Amino acid sequence: MTRGEDVRAAAAVPYRLLEAVPALDGGDADTANMLIQGDNLDALKALLPYYKGAVKCIFIDPPYNTRSLVSEQYDDNLEHANG
Repeated sequence: MTRGEDVRAAAAVPYRLLEAVPALDGGDADTANMLIQGDNLDALKALLPYYKGAVKCIFIDPPYNTRSLVSEQYDDNLEHANG
């Protein structure tokens, strides 16, 4: 895809609402940090209305070892060490 095609494809994805999970907030619902689990594009689009221009860092963890073909860019048969 070209950059223009990527932008148009992203624009076609609807905005999503983030849903808080109080059991996972560590007792501090007002923290400045968030952990968002889900599809990368859905999560990024959910942040836009409230945090556009304010986000300093986003770490995207690719879905390794799911035993499914998620993307050609990720080799799902890699061995990963916990360390």
